Parts: sequence; structure tokens; C-alpha cells
Amino acid sequence: MGQAPIGYLLFAEEMNYNPEDSKWANRDRFVLSSGHGCMLQYSLLHLAGYKSVSIDDIKQFRQWGSKTPGHPENFETDGIEVTTGPLGMGISNAVGLAAAEAHLAAVYNKPGMPLIDHYCYTIAGDGCMQEGITHESASLAGHLGLGKLIAFYDDNGITIDGHTDLSFTEDVGMRFEAYGWQVLTVLDGNTDVAGLRDAIKQAKACTDKPTLIKVKTIIGYGSPNKADTHDIHGAALGKDEAAATRGQLGWKHGEFEVPQQAYDVFRGHAAKGASKQAEWNKMWAEYQQKEPELAAQFKRACMDRKLPDGWADSLPKLTPEDKGKATRLHSQDCINALASVLPEFMGGSADLAPSNMTLMKCTGNFLKGSYAERNFRFGIREFGMAAMCNAMSLDKTGIIPYCATFTIFSDYMRSAIRMAALSQAGTIFVTTHDSIAVGEDGPTHQPIETITSLRMIPDLTVMRPADGNETAGAYKYAVERSKNESRPTFMAFSRQALPNLPNSSIENTFKGAYAVIECADPEVILIGTGSEVHVCVNAAKEGLAGKKVRVVSMPSWEVFRAQPASYKDALLPKNVPTLSVEAAVTMGWGEWAGAFVGIDCFGASAPGQTCLDNFGFTSANVASCAIRCIAGERGALSNGSQGKH
Repeated sequence: MGQAPIGYLLFAEEMNYNPEDSKWANRDRFVLSSGHGCMLQYSLLHLAGYKSVSIDDIKQFRQWGSKTPGHPENFETDGIEVTTGPLGMGISNAVGLAAAEAHLAAVYNKPGMPLIDHYCYTIAGDGCMQEGITHESASLAGHLGLGKLIAFYDDNGITIDGHTDLSFTEDVGMRFEAYGWQVLTVLDGNTDVAGLRDAIKQAKACTDKPTLIKVKTIIGYGSPNKADTHDIHGAALGKDEAAATRGQLGWKHGEFEVPQQAYDVFRGHAAKGASKQAEWNKMWAEYQQKEPELAAQFKRACMDRKLPDGWADSLPKLTPEDKGKATRLHSQDCINALASVLPEFMGGSADLAPSNMTLMKCTGNFLKGSYAERNFRFGIREFGMAAMCNAMSLDKTGIIPYCATFTIFSDYMRSAIRMAALSQAGTIFVTTHDSIAVGEDGPTHQPIETITSLRMIPDLTVMRPADGNETAGAYKYAVERSKNESRPTFMAFSRQALPNLPNSSIENTFKGAYAVIECADPEVILIGTGSEVHVCVNAAKEGLAGKKVRVVSMPSWEVFRAQPASYKDALLPKNVPTLSVEAAVTMGWGEWAGAFVGIDCFGASAPGQTCLDNFGFTSANVASCAIRCIAGERGALSNGSQGKH
């Protein structure tokens, strides 16, 4: 209710959009970062004529099966750009959308033909401003000078606990000025529509900075008994107070009764948006004639969102005779191979590019003044980085975004990883230093539970490749999943060098698990992931001579889980003792194995190989555990406890 004038101005006067084509490439974007106020957005979509939100949907707010859930969800409701759940996520998504606009405009716009020229608007509240992710993304937005980003700060001074002066007294405007934003103030956001209109005009006039419009509002404006209280923050008015509010506002219409004049105003503006799209279509036809190569690229990547023929042929293919190296280096090879054939492939690292090996050599840095480049320098901002990349994927203009950090630091961006899976974003998460083999940095930097915990997130595929071919397979899978299915992939790569495996290939990686060393009638099966596959191979060759051993590499639980039962049963027959080997907690491995070599305690600071040796990830220990497994022992045969210090 307090944000209603802002919503009116955007959807009835300012924004270019077409309810008949919600994914028009040059539409203005709107993100409600204070997503708990989503009835505002649903009302605006309904008034504007989006068929996804009928008056019956409005009546079914937050009910089972409705198109009006308790927070905006892009996969449920047409017209919603991104899923904004946790506070601060939305404004960070908006930064990603603005970055995508800046990049596409720099690449495709030509004199007299501004193919990409739109704004991203977002409304954020006090809660958004308190969350740390907002600092990360807003700081970067100011640094990048994203002038097409306009954020409204709904400064109503209320959170669930009560008035914000209980915990929040900083000057938000000065903070954003320090970030490099233009900051404007509207002192009465509930009645000064002209002031809001003028602020938007000033925001658009500032082309080299994002703009924060600080709008002082009254939460629950119009409610005679509950306005400006925390009681109205998360609870319905109730029938009596709703009636009293209509009376105080002089509103003569009943519940769910919308006067035709309101429809006429909003849908008249939406019709102008449709006309703008028709004008854009004419420009697009001219563009195709004058810029055929760029037009073909834009159509494929941004409109049809298809991959070019033969793109995957660029990925490396290796043999066991090829020199082994760390999978993070294989990842670097794959990134650069893809960068040369996929102009829509872009991303970067959270200040770890030299360690993550994520720089593309064929392009420069995406910075203010060089938006056409594709290497993002996110700085030490893991959470904001991931939220930005999610939005770039969800923008549906074809960008395939990747973002990188150490595997352990994925904890900083876990909420954004979860949101990627929930909202069907095709973000590719690239992580390195994936186990206790990190070594000297010690247990603070050694992920033991991280990968296992990520495997619990629905619709997220986790890949832990063991060599160069599996790395190439992981990238092929991730790119196809991003572009074709709009789903995220998380990859974890090694710091230490690993030899290339026999029988590894891109095709086998797509099975999720396959036999590296085959045996027709095995006495025991060893399953490894990542660097531990090689420990299993050595155990089979050196410590289990005379035994019938099948060694299985399982780069992805999720991909293997999706295979036909016949394949899974043939690879891992239930009547054969099976031992899993992974330098991580043993939780979850019971789905595939009956016995486990893992690490159910924190690591230690020592050289990486020393850590592996002392925690039992040696061919001798694995062979010993395999023999015990053949003898009938089950459970955690080696869980790293001997390595405790």
C-alpha cells in the first residue's frame, strides 16, 4: 500500500513492456526486491493485462496451486523476471540485469539502431538494505557505473520487530553515494506523485551512475488503525480494517472490484508498450539487412537461445598418454575453448581468477567503458556475484553466465545457489580447491561437507570430474543444461595434478558414472569421485592383485540417478560389495555403496599429499578396506578419524 504510487508510475507511465510478449528483448525490467509485498506486483500485472494473473488469481493469494504465491516466482507467474525470496536478493538480481543490458548494448547496438536500450527498476525495503548481499552488489554496480539501473528505496522505517531505529540508524543515502550512486530523495512517497515522476526523470538523465531514489513512505498507507506499525508488515488487515481503509481513502468500490477507468489507464499504457515493440521490430528488420552477421548471432543466441552447430567440438579430448594436470587447469582449457565459439559465454571469479583459472584469453575485462568485454571482475563478493549471474541467465537474452570461487566459499553464496535451482536459472558455478588436498591453508579452507550438502539441493547438478575428459564432459553438460533447460550446474575441480583415466570420455561423463576398469564378474566395486578415482585405480592395480575389481568413476550423483535402472543395476549390481572413496563426509553414499572411505572430521594444515596420506586416501588403505568389504564389513571402514590432530 505504501509502494502503490511507485508501482503506478512504473506500470502506468514509465516502463516499456508488452503483456502479449513478456520476453521481448528490449522490455524494461522490474524486480520487487521486497518480495513479501508481492501483491503489489500481482495487482500491477493484472491491471496491465498479463493473462497470468486474473482477478481469481488475486483472490487465491498464497493458496495451493495459485499463480500468486507468497513471494514472486518467475517460474509460476508470467511477467515476473526473477524469483525474489530472501531480502536483498532482488536488488542484487537487478544489478545482474543491468549488467546484461550494458553488455548486450555494447555488443549489438549500432548508430541509429539501439537494439538493446532498456532500464531495470527495482523496489527495495529496509530489510534489503540491512542484508549484506546488498552491500556486495550495490558496491559493484556503482563501480561499474550501471546507469540504466534505478532503485527505489521504500524507506518506511518498519520491520517485523518494530521501528527500524531498534537496529538500523545508518544514513543509507550517504552509503550509496559512497558506492558511486546518484542518490535522490522524495519526502512524501504516498502523495507526491509529481516528485516521484521528477525523480525518475533525473535518474534517466544520469547515464554514468545507477540511481537510488530514497522514498519516505507510510507502511499500510490509508489504514486508520494499523498504518505505520509493524502489525501490518506481515499480517492481513482483516475485513473490518479493510472496510475502514476504503472509507478513509474515499474508495467507493467493493472487494476485488476494479473500476474500468483503472483498467483503461494501465492497459492503455501497455498498448503503448506493444507499439514500442512494433517499432523495435521494424528496426530489427533494418538491422538484419545492415548488420547480417551480428543479427544472425543475436537471433541465435539472444532470441532463439540456441547453441551453434558443432560448438562442443571445441572441447578438448585427451588420452591416458596425455600429461595429467589439475582439473582446474582442464577447466581453464574448457573455458577458453568455449569462449572462442560462444560469444554469449561470460563470467568471472570472486577475486580468485589466478587460482580458479577462469580468465578468458580472447576477451578483456567487463568494466565501466568496456561493457562489450566478457571477463567479470566481481571482487570478493561471492553472494552478490551468484545472484547477479542468476539474473543474467533468467533475463532470457541468451547469456550463459559462470561464476567462480573456492569450493569452500560456496557457503557464502549457498542461498543464491539454492535460488538458481528453485528459479530455474542456468548459472554455471565453477569452484576449485575441492578437498583436503588444498593442504596448508588448513581446515578453514578444506571442504569436507560442502559438496555433499550441495547434492541435497533439488534440481542442482553437482559435478566432480576426475580428469580432462570428465572436465570437458562437465562443461558440455553444464552449457547444454544452461541454454536448453535453464538449470544450474555446480562443478568442483582439483588443485593437484591428476592423470587422465582409461575409458574416460565426454560421453561417459554424461552417464554420471561408468567403469574406468571393467570386470565382468567383480568381487568388489570401488567407486570414486574426482581425485579419489585415481586412488581407487591404484588400489585395484597395486593392492588387490588377484582380486576381481571393478573401478567406477562417478562424476555426478544426479546424472547417474537419472539413468535407466538397467544401466544402474548393471554397473552397480546389488549383490556385489561396493566401497565408496571420497575425500568428504560419508553421508549420502549409502545410496550407492555399503561401505565407505571418507572423512567425517575436519582436516588439518599440512601439505596436500600429507593430508591425504594421514586421512587414509592411499591405495594401500583403500585396498585394505576393500578386502574387509569383501569379507562382509559395512559402514565407514575408514572415516579419517586417524588423521585428527
